[in-house]
Amino acid sequence: MRRILAISLALFLCVGFQVAHAAIEVTTPATHAVMMDAQTGDILFAKNPDGQMPTSSMSKTMTVYAVFKAIEEGRISLEDTLKVSEKAWRKGGSKMFVEVNSNVKVGDLLKGVIVQSGNDATIVLAEGLAGSEETFAQSITQMAKDLGMQNTNFVNASGWPDDNHYSTARDLAILAQHLVQDFPEYYKYFSMKEFTYNDIKQPNRNPLLYKNMGVDGIKTGHTEAGGYGLMASGERNGRRLILVVNGMESAAQRANESARLLEWGFNSFDRLTLFKKGDTVSEIDIVFGQEKQLPVTVDQDVVETIYKPQKGDLKVTVQYQDPVYAPVSEGDKVGVLKVMLPGSEEKSYDLVAKTGMRELGIFQKVMTKLTYMTLGKF
Repeated sequence: MRRILAISLALFLCVGFQVAHAAIEVTTPATHAVMMDAQTGDILFAKNPDGQMPTSSMSKTMTVYAVFKAIEEGRISLEDTLKVSEKAWRKGGSKMFVEVNSNVKVGDLLKGVIVQSGNDATIVLAEGLAGSEETFAQSITQMAKDLGMQNTNFVNASGWPDDNHYSTARDLAILAQHLVQDFPEYYKYFSMKEFTYNDIKQPNRNPLLYKNMGVDGIKTGHTEAGGYGLMASGERNGRRLILVVNGMESAAQRANESARLLEWGFNSFDRLTLFKKGDTVSEIDIVFGQEKQLPVTVDQDVVETIYKPQKGDLKVTVQYQDPVYAPVSEGDKVGVLKVMLPGSEEKSYDLVAKTGMRELGIFQKVMTKLTYMTLGKF
């Protein structure tokens, strides 16, 4: 028999809230938009999040991720140099202005991609890692799928317009989350406001870096087909948000709308820790144990994002197969914690024994069975 216990959350419910992952509708002129809580991965709002879209220079963040990964794995270092091919040197659009046949440090090439959005630097890195830009594009497409980006396909390293080169706002938000979490020591490059190479100083095109609102990345993009786009991330009071927008009509609209949406996100949501790893969540009945109750806990923090202006109900239950028999070892899975949030999918967390529970001796077990036969309960 499955037993369900409701957990009292009076302490939380007195606040009065409703989590509204993806249930909040926000008006925005962007054709595609996603806001994500970077820690929990909760989608706070979305507009056409899974529609395929040209990604323009925002694609370069995938190239950067691949380079960071190669550095972490020891396949390349920031001090290594890569040779500039004629293809890279001739590439149009935004440029780092590297010289043909010159050797450029990987660290400088990364700054040239992140700060200056250099198509030339992007190709140098792609060729250096995979031999050709085409082979590199295949590798980062697979890498994207491994990260959970299921609606993305790359045919080049820079986002140069191509009908078969696309992603989605949700996928780019997933990529941004991984950039922040997987490579914190290198993520700092995205906050650089300018970079000088070959005596040419260029500013970072990310307008939110200059607004003193906690934003420290990530990348802009623009093509005629895709409009003006931005991947942004910022932290305030220990909370990090990720924003992806695309399809804006102008650079000014991109800057103003992105700032407005992030301010709304920071001001309208809170992150709530329901239980920390190791907290006693509840006590469940146990049969043939030295005690009649077994304290249970979660093996990870249970953290949810809340939408402050919207009152509602949060339901948390403990579910386990009754009866649970001793012996039980500390850490054994004994049930599931269910978190039901209005407007979003139900979440489940493993419930584990907080302590071990030894089995009764033979005589005591016999007496327990006799009690059950007499009274119908353990």
